[in-house]
Amino acid sequence: MSFGRKELRGVIAAIVTPFDASDGVDEQAARRVARHVIEGGVDGIMTAGGTGEFPHLSREERRLITRLAVEEAAGRVPVIAGTAACSTREAMELTADAAQAGATAAILTPPYYFHLPGKALFDYFAAVARESPIPIVVYNNPLYTGNDLSPPLLSEMAQIEGIIGLKQSNADLGQLVEVIRRAGERFSVLTGIDSQFYAALCVGARGIFSTAACVIPREMANIYDAFRSADHPRALREHQRVQALNRYFEYDPGYVAPCKEALEQIGISAGRVRRPLPDVTGEERAGIRHALRELGYQSRP
Repeated sequence: MSFGRKELRGVIAAIVTPFDASDGVDEQAARRVARHVIEGGVDGIMTAGGTGEFPHLSREERRLITRLAVEEAAGRVPVIAGTAACSTREAMELTADAAQAGATAAILTPPYYFHLPGKALFDYFAAVARESPIPIVVYNNPLYTGNDLSPPLLSEMAQIEGIIGLKQSNADLGQLVEVIRRAGERFSVLTGIDSQFYAALCVGARGIFSTAACVIPREMANIYDAFRSADHPRALREHQRVQALNRYFEYDPGYVAPCKEALEQIGISAGRVRRPLPDVTGEERAGIRHALRELGYQSRP
């Protein structure tokens, strides 16, 4: 599958990694999640990201979850594998693994824990892109990594051969606008924040990497389709409809357990989160159930 800047667009579902009762990867459940989002009309799948609990996965598990998604996709949509790591060497190894598993592209955050200067961050992505057999998407998530990629730095990264786009999860919408102004013609900029989807499209983003699309892929695809058809009233209306659920997939108090809970309530079991991530509270569970019912889903009690 030829995949570059122009193909990186639309709704890309960031999927969970389902676990079984023994805390191992539930392969059948993983296949079902992949089928769910594909049948819901997404334009791509992201594996082993934050929604997929990548910090809690072994190297073998990351390769496995990507392979399962690739097999289920069967060429219908691209699979973009998360290969974030603290060291350049490990990021290269994980990216090579992703390519061997059949991923169309890789996506990775800056290294985390150590606070790094701009040149070190640039060199990290340049080195991984240089060695990677598949295209690279930069993932800016400063709240989690502690290393923010500024618009000027991202503009420089957009010139690196092999880097085709950006998942921008900096909550400042103005930063998204500035990256698009500086580099939107050189690589594809997508938001990573569900509550910003319609607004991001309006300022030039080409799509979204979406946790919500793991649960409600059709509704997220409807927003994108309405926008592409220049039906802005419908796009805004659809976005406002899903916001009641999307707010559970933001950063506080966390989004992985709410995503798995929402899947469970619509009949797709993905197991529990791995510790030390917390489960949802009773209040969150009730709120998710109410939001799903408002969207027409007959959630489980």
